[in-house]
Amino acid sequence: QVQLVETGGGLVQAGGSLRLSCAASGRTFSSVAMGWFRQVPGKEREFVAAINWSGTSTDYTDSVKGRFTISRDNAKSTVYLQMNSLKPEDTAVYYCNALVARRPAFDSWGQGIQVTVSS
Repeated sequence: QVQLVETGGGLVQAGGSLRLSCAASGRTFSSVAMGWFRQVPGKEREFVAAINWSGTSTDYTDSVKGRFTISRDNAKSTVYLQMNSLKPEDTAVYYCNALVARRPAFDSWGQGIQVTVSS
């Protein structure tokens, strides 16, 4: 079973930057697409960004295009999310997971990491 551990969140002012990391255990990491999701209280978890297994293709939800960059290091079994020009509406708990067609592939999730953007 794959375990996912997200780190790097915190409190930042609007316009600031944060870099999230997701370390994955298990031998399947380098062969699967990975992605980031986020959730705010009272709402469903939503897709944010995805990267294919080789890191050559990425996909973003419209609201973060041009501001967020997803990347991965298969040697470290880690996927990253560089978040620039942060907005208060980016405030959420962020999670990583494998994914297929913008939907999570693993049933289990990590603990998530809180990102709070103040105005």
